[in-house]
Amino acid sequence: MADTVSKEKRSEIMSHVTGKETKPEKIVRKYLFAQGLRYRKNVKRLPGTPDIVLQKYKAVIFVNGCFWHGHQGCKYAHLPSTNLEYWEKKIADNLERDKRKTQELERLGYRVSVVWQCQLKPKVREQNLRSLYNNIVEHT
Repeated sequence: MADTVSKEKRSEIMSHVTGKETKPEKIVRKYLFAQGLRYRKNVKRLPGTPDIVLQKYKAVIFVNGCFWHGHQGCKYAHLPSTNLEYWEKKIADNLERDKRKTQELERLGYRVSVVWQCQLKPKVREQNLRSLYNNIVEHT
């Protein structure tokens, strides 16, 4: 299906999509806070503007949507059948940017964790969050 608005208007609309304060981010932050960890949100001075920064532990967390960040093998990362070429390029560009920003953060001495949207589904949430917590505090 063709887009019904101009490229400029679509760009303006998409520029208002912030990608911050998502439900998955709130779930992770609430868990970490309940465990006694303190953090900063969306730190712009760091490459990639990590969703969560735990400076005390020199750790950053990205809470990624499976679709937007191309989570390999995940049922939520299924590309739409329309405009496939656009979506393949978009997701590939996102993957490349994620890789580049992770490398930059690691060069700065940060440990980078990625929490995927699908890892926060109710059946697996507690186990995955506990694993994230342990990974943060055991490597200090």
